[in-house]
Amino acid sequence: MKKILILAASNSTSSINRALAISAGSLIEHSERTVLDLNDYEMPIYSPEREASTGVPAAAQRFVEQVEASDAIILSLAEHNGSYSAAFKNVLDWSTRHKKKLWSEKPMLLLSTSPGARGGATVMAAAQQTFPHLGAQIKASFSLPSFNDNFSESSGVTDPVLQSHFKAVVAQLTAAL
Repeated sequence: MKKILILAASNSTSSINRALAISAGSLIEHSERTVLDLNDYEMPIYSPEREASTGVPAAAQRFVEQVEASDAIILSLAEHNGSYSAAFKNVLDWSTRHKKKLWSEKPMLLLSTSPGARGGATVMAAAQQTFPHLGAQIKASFSLPSFNDNFSESSGVTDPVLQSHFKAVVAQLTAAL
């Protein structure tokens, strides 16, 4: 049974990106899914001086262990002012100090959504450019625009065209397992 790591790059307890990532994970049959909560990985804000004085926090090491224990990653990016959320960026900064190739060459489905029409397109572009340098094997990506109009907790992606595309990108990840 394949182990799928599901992560929303947000520390919001009502994260729409978490809902999207969980929905994607539910489409992969015969898999063991682990949903990580960024709130379980709170650490001081990264700085080289802090790292020199206290080392890499245990939370960053635990995060890397979760990535290493998975067979694939579903990551949905929250966009804050056109970039990663501060909570995710800090986990990313600390974790890459523990292991530069954080994503461990695992197949990844990269998602994003927002209430707006662009669906997190700016943060998606940043991740697509930088994550391969951190060991991500991005197999597919999908940006869901206007989350509140195109998603329901019970049905997932509701727009038929977007739903078809969503299922296709999940299938691309599944094929890589």
